[in-house]
Amino acid sequence: MVTAQAKNIKIIYMGTPDFAVAPLKLLVENGYNIAAVVTVPDKPSGRGQKLQQSAVKIYAQTANLPVLQPQRLRDEEFLNTLRNYSAELFIVAAFRMLPETVWQMPPLGTFNLHASLLPQYRGAAPINRAIINGEKITGVTTFFINKEIDSGKIIFSEKVEITHNDNAGTLHNKLMKTGAELVIKTVDAIASKNIILQSQHESEHLKTAPKIFKEMCKINWAQNPEEIYNFIRGLSPYPAAWCEFTGKDKQTVSAKIYTAAYENIKHDLPLGTIKSDGKTFFKVACSGGFVNITDIHLAGKKRLHVREFLAGFRDIENYLIQ
Repeated sequence: MVTAQAKNIKIIYMGTPDFAVAPLKLLVENGYNIAAVVTVPDKPSGRGQKLQQSAVKIYAQTANLPVLQPQRLRDEEFLNTLRNYSAELFIVAAFRMLPETVWQMPPLGTFNLHASLLPQYRGAAPINRAIINGEKITGVTTFFINKEIDSGKIIFSEKVEITHNDNAGTLHNKLMKTGAELVIKTVDAIASKNIILQSQHESEHLKTAPKIFKEMCKINWAQNPEEIYNFIRGLSPYPAAWCEFTGKDKQTVSAKIYTAAYENIKHDLPLGTIKSDGKTFFKVACSGGFVNITDIHLAGKKRLHVREFLAGFRDIENYLIQ
């Protein structure tokens, strides 16, 4: 329930992708005072280079909220516009790194929603990295922004389970829901001055979550079956793990792998060897077992379930995967 103090706080909300929409939507639906929304400029995308709006902008427009889209966050015109709102609190979710002139502006501070249990998995890809590393538990954290990335004092955190069947997409949705609720809890606590801040403790055992690029997404068949399974689901549905098929003619074609299963079993096959019945399954030899590919997207083709794929690729065993 929204307290009177929380309702009176004037808020500027900053975010870009779907992950940032859920907290904003919950704030609006619960009557919080969102003065304006800050998001990235529209960007050309696709073959026609049509301008694409961010998910946060699309929602903000449906909620009749003012939208600011600065090219540069240090631009004086943008900073003056921001100051003129006289907002007391800034909220950030999946946005750009803010300059100090921005995050120091509101009297109640600027807090960020991060998709991990800080200080673990600081960085741009905490959801992907947690699954790739085989974690069983992750979560969301709200913290006050300071000069160091994802290192400010923690306000609240909430744990979320990672199941064996979760991929980056399903975990994203779970964290998004929990994160939205945590943002509400955080605003209420700030409004009532009922917070006990916790410093983030540095350790040599901290895992990081740097941004993921395409070249990092290639499957390494020298890993064990479970490691490859976690790698595939940690990158599914986006940006997607990939590999290359090489035929007898030495021509290669790349393919994205979205879902898989695995089996631990001893074998003496070369890494990347394909075993298949030509109809219902194909599996790839890796270190200490096999990875069964169940959902695949060959470059230039449609994404297919393994049975559909094999219907047009019956000679799969004549290929080697790299």
